[in-house]
Amino acid sequence: MKTLLALGAHYDDCVFGIPGILLQGVRKHYRVVVLSLIGDYTNWAPAKGRSAEFVEGARRLAQERGVEMRFLNFASHRFDARLENKLLVARAVADIKPDVAFTLWKDDHHNDHVVASELTRVAVRNAGQMLEGVSYQPPGRLYFYDNGPRHTIGFTPDTFVDVSDTWTEAQDWLGALMALKDNRPYDRTKPDGAQQAKETLARYRGASCGAKYAEALWLGLPRVAEIL
Repeated sequence: MKTLLALGAHYDDCVFGIPGILLQGVRKHYRVVVLSLIGDYTNWAPAKGRSAEFVEGARRLAQERGVEMRFLNFASHRFDARLENKLLVARAVADIKPDVAFTLWKDDHHNDHVVASELTRVAVRNAGQMLEGVSYQPPGRLYFYDNGPRHTIGFTPDTFVDVSDTWTEAQDWLGALMALKDNRPYDRTKPDGAQQAKETLARYRGASCGAKYAEALWLGLPRVAEIL
C-alpha cells in the first residue's frame, strides 16, 4: 500500500486545499495521512476551553472518511522555522514514509502557513540527512497546493486534478469540519463560507482545465510528455 501524505499548518488547511485528491487516494487504496503541525488550540478563540475535544473531533471526521489525521504540538503564531522544529517535523515525516506528498505554497498572508511550508518542505525532501540513524527515502513527488483567496500569494499551478467524482464527499467533510469549529450541528443545506469559497475556487480551477471541479497544484519539475 502506497502512502499519500498531506501537510498543513492548521486542522483545515488540507481539507480546504486538496480534499478531493485525498478522497481519491482513499478510493485508490492509498494509505492517506494528514499531518497538521498545529495541535494546540488553547490560544485560538473558537476552540477556547475545548482544544483537546476539538482535535479529537477533527481526527474522527477524517477517520470516518478513511483518512488518518495526525497533529504535532505547535500552537498558532508560537512556532518558527528553527532547527529543533525542523527536526520534529522531519521525525514525523520519516515515521509516515510518504510515497507522494503535498504541502502548502510558500508565500501566504498567514504567518503560520509560511512557517509550516518551510518546515514541511525541508522535512519531506531532507529528513534522511537531518536525522541520524533513520532510514528515509524522500517521495518522488512533492506537490504544493494553495489555500485560497485572502491567503495564498503568487500561486501559478502547473498541475490540475479533476475532483468532480469526490466533490460532494469533499464538501461534506469541509462543512462538517467548519461545524465542529463553530460547535454546531452540520447542515449540508446551509453551506458555510469556507464551503462557498472552496466551490468558487474549484469551479475556477475546473474551468482552467476542462473539468467541473478541480484542485490545482504546483510541482515545478519539467517533464517529457508524448503529445502526438
